Amino acid sequence: MLAYLCNLAETAKTSPEIAVSVVKELENQRTRVKLIASENYCSLPVQLAMGNLLTDKYAEGSPYHRFYAGNENVDAIEDLAAKEACSLFGAQYANVQPHCGADANILAFWAILDTKIEKPLLQKFGETNLYKVTDAQWNELRAALGNQRLLAQDYYSGGHLTHGYRYNMSGRMFDIHTYSVSKENGLLDYDQIEKQAMDVRPFILLAGYSAYPRKINFKRMREIADKVGAVFMVDMAHFAGLVAGKVFTGEYDPVPWAHVVTTTTHKTLRGPRAGLVLATSEFADALDRGCPMTMGGPLPHVIAAKAVAFREAASPEFRDYAKRVVENCQTLATSCSENGLEVLTGGTDNHLVLVNVNSAGLTGRQAESSLHECHITLNRNSLPFDPNGPWYTSGLRFGTAAPTSLGMGKDEMKELGSIMAKVVKGTSQAPAEKDPSKKSKAKHLIDPAVKAEATERVKKVLERFPVYPQLDLEFLKKAFLG
Repeated sequence: MLAYLCNLAETAKTSPEIAVSVVKELENQRTRVKLIASENYCSLPVQLAMGNLLTDKYAEGSPYHRFYAGNENVDAIEDLAAKEACSLFGAQYANVQPHCGADANILAFWAILDTKIEKPLLQKFGETNLYKVTDAQWNELRAALGNQRLLAQDYYSGGHLTHGYRYNMSGRMFDIHTYSVSKENGLLDYDQIEKQAMDVRPFILLAGYSAYPRKINFKRMREIADKVGAVFMVDMAHFAGLVAGKVFTGEYDPVPWAHVVTTTTHKTLRGPRAGLVLATSEFADALDRGCPMTMGGPLPHVIAAKAVAFREAASPEFRDYAKRVVENCQTLATSCSENGLEVLTGGTDNHLVLVNVNSAGLTGRQAESSLHECHITLNRNSLPFDPNGPWYTSGLRFGTAAPTSLGMGKDEMKELGSIMAKVVKGTSQAPAEKDPSKKSKAKHLIDPAVKAEATERVKKVLERFPVYPQLDLEFLKKAFLG
């Protein structure tokens, strides 16, 4: 509490508006259940590791090989973070510099291209330095790097924007091909993926998701990659905490099977908002050249927070947490289903649930807004073969990483599933503003009695599980809100 108070007091001296917003955010999170599948609550040690003089340091380069002098302590911190990451996940190599998951993916893509295409071509040219290649050789190299084939999970089937979505840089770097889930059951069909891979012959086979409620068999995916000569890359941003917590093991743990693994550190891993790349030693040299390849100066204060988070994730307590995340999610999915909501794939194996609200007569945007009014925060999400597109959507995505961090258990998940179903059923489409004879895809109407009941029930749940109970909210409000 004292550390937070001092932090806010110093901030308020020059920017009182910032201190006010931080206190209001704490108040907001204490009054709403956070079910955003990609969010969590990191520990206070992780948060406090970011607020120090390390943010003043420029540390371009890799540990012990910097472009700036005076990085002895940053070297020690980054080296420790990388070792903690390798130990936690059983990886040969770790790069802890990426600022976010998108950075991690871009770095990984270019490291793969560098290792598998650029390096062999430079050897063919009889050079080891890009600066020495001729213009003709440079054009040949650029042509070889461009238009490589990437085969990844379709965005509407749960893949991520950075996996080849046309509006993302990844969609412009590669010749994009995608695989989808089955229309019959919403699951990945590995035989179909293999058939497609044999046809496409991708340079990179990418697995991982942001909205798929089941496990992936990474052993099977690696077999497919080997069969077509592809580099196998996995983005485990959403489920990294389940890997670290030994919930996903064997063929469901991507690290033993993938050549390169990327992740964020702030979702189920419960660390700072940042990214990470794990890889086999083959790709270490290229990844160490993240600067100047794709990155400038890393963030030493955030890297310090990653080291703290990795050490926390190696504890027996974290393994128990990861196990409870999945148990809670399965209970929440069952409660939603028993209360009349359509749960995709019939349930979940991980930390997230997908629900089709189109079948309840709503768009995802309407259901998201209605639930937020009732103090439940989650996000609308596209579903496989979604008729409403990526803006309005037909679905909701929600998860249990954050409420499990607060200590909630199966009883609370049953209650939340019941509340959510009641809110969705008590919500309807509002008339369209321009043509009241038609229904809006954005505006909604909610039964006032349903809203009042849902809000009160959410309040009772939250009263038992306050966000960051170490912080005295009333004191902070008096100090900074007046």
